[in-house]
Amino acid sequence: MSDAVIRPPREADLPALTDIYNHYVINTPITFDLQPFSPEQRLAWFVGHAAAGRHRLLVAEQDGEVVGYATTSPFRPKAAYDTTVESSVYCRADRVGRGIGTTLYVELFAALRDEDINRIVAGMTLPNPASAALHARCGFRPVGALSGVGRKFDRYWDVAWFERPLLLE
Repeated sequence: MSDAVIRPPREADLPALTDIYNHYVINTPITFDLQPFSPEQRLAWFVGHAAAGRHRLLVAEQDGEVVGYATTSPFRPKAAYDTTVESSVYCRADRVGRGIGTTLYVELFAALRDEDINRIVAGMTLPNPASAALHARCGFRPVGALSGVGRKFDRYWDVAWFERPLLLE
């Protein structure tokens, strides 16, 4: 765990959140977005996460700077999937490996404990041993992989899926 302060987001965080995400868009296959975003383009994503309810966004801050974030978002649009959420965590590239992602997930899942959520799922581009280790630390278990489902940087990438119940036993 890290010494990062975990807090709800503020709209003033949007440029930093966008910069964190854009690093992964531009430099990695971790996300399958192909073009970077402006903060204005990310505003709908930002407001889609509320202060309460199943779909949340938490921000990690260190020394007055936003250094990471974690979200839960809708898994699929059909109503039967409403009690399943998809989680994501992103850390600023210069802060990876310092426990910020773990701290974010612990706080996020604690904030959701009274919500009507049965399962949390996470998909990750393979290979990604750091993300697999993070998700295992946070109670996720692998449930399968889809081969060659994303094309980025002129190659096809596999995606592994992980799940956990909201409340671990």
